[in-house]
Amino acid sequence: MAAPVAGSHVRLAAADGFAPGAWIARPATAPRGAVVVVQEIFGVNAHVREVCGSFADAGYVAIAPALFDRLERNVELGYDAAGIAAGRDLKARADAGHALADIDAARKAVAGDGRVGVVGYCWGGYLAWLGACRLDGFSAAVVYYGGGIGDVLGETPRCPVLGHFGERDAMIPMSVVADWRARHPSHPVHTYDADHGFNCDHRGSHDARAAAVARERTLAFFDRHLAGP
Repeated sequence: MAAPVAGSHVRLAAADGFAPGAWIARPATAPRGAVVVVQEIFGVNAHVREVCGSFADAGYVAIAPALFDRLERNVELGYDAAGIAAGRDLKARADAGHALADIDAARKAVAGDGRVGVVGYCWGGYLAWLGACRLDGFSAAVVYYGGGIGDVLGETPRCPVLGHFGERDAMIPMSVVADWRARHPSHPVHTYDADHGFNCDHRGSHDARAAAVARERTLAFFDRHLAGP
């Protein structure tokens, strides 16, 4: 992934009074809309900041709320065994309701920049789906290999949703994708000859071709639902 555009740390205001941190990146020109970027279990680390920069390069204000701040401030984990173990522990202790409140706070922070979408990766993909189903105000949502999403596919999105999954992802069987297609035929979902985490070029499972195709589809989806007429 190319070097991201400059970003900065900001503080949000959740409805329950908590003030999570966030990373925000803004495009050099007038924004086409805004995107809330929902982290993996590794916190708002260098990769998440790069993802924000890549959306800013495409013309969107991108903001990533720090969803572990309620447990521990400024979490930035790597993708080694220690990082995975620490991330799983934090995720196990995190509350989905609090996470959605912080995602909603991020949405409100960029609502003045146009229509707002949400995109999430792994745990963030699961939360992006929940955000599309349980929160008002999002105009589009994109799910990348949302871990655990099979448990909540019975919920109904309030905005258009696009999904990306790896066909070699041992954590998310293709039966989950089949269930998505059966329950939500109007919300497109794509699969790739790739493993879990294929979008992240900090991971050994990164697949450049799958990531590029998924990014093209994601940007076209956001262009249609956020920047379109």
